[in-house]
Amino acid sequence: MHVSIPTGSLKFIIGWTAVFLFRLIPFRPPNFEPMLATVMPFSKRYGLVGSFVFGCLGIILFDAVTSGWGYWTWTTALCYGVLGVAAHSFFNTREANIKNFLLFGVPATILYDAITMFIGPLFENQTVALAIAGQIPFTAMHLLGTITFSIFLAPALYRWVIQNDALEFSFGARRERAI
Repeated sequence: MHVSIPTGSLKFIIGWTAVFLFRLIPFRPPNFEPMLATVMPFSKRYGLVGSFVFGCLGIILFDAVTSGWGYWTWTTALCYGVLGVAAHSFFNTREANIKNFLLFGVPATILYDAITMFIGPLFENQTVALAIAGQIPFTAMHLLGTITFSIFLAPALYRWVIQNDALEFSFGARRERAI
């Protein structure tokens, strides 16, 4: 019998675990999180579908374990899935390096925050003016996180996880077929 773990499964678990563990740190600065910086290196290797699934499922799984699912889950999960697809398109012809992580990550964070800013006005009767006022410090902290994690985490994940063939394995004995 031959048991095989699909290529990338263990790597996805490592990526999601890194995001989970960091996001669970008590008293960490709000919105200082590594999700986008983790999506980017995965997008270089796992194509459109893999990149979408990594971003989308990362949010769905985290909310399932922490706050529960709500309209915020589906909105942010879809946005991170789309960012995964955009990251794949961006990194398809570019190197996975700090410069490119920053070139993609900074505008992607601003776009993500501009879209998700409307969660309050759409679902919580928040005024757009209040959403914009609250979004400024929120986006500043989000950008600080994206920049920090794009410099330190994304290159490390790409080198030690994504490019590491030792993390793609199968185990068990193969059953030989009789001729």
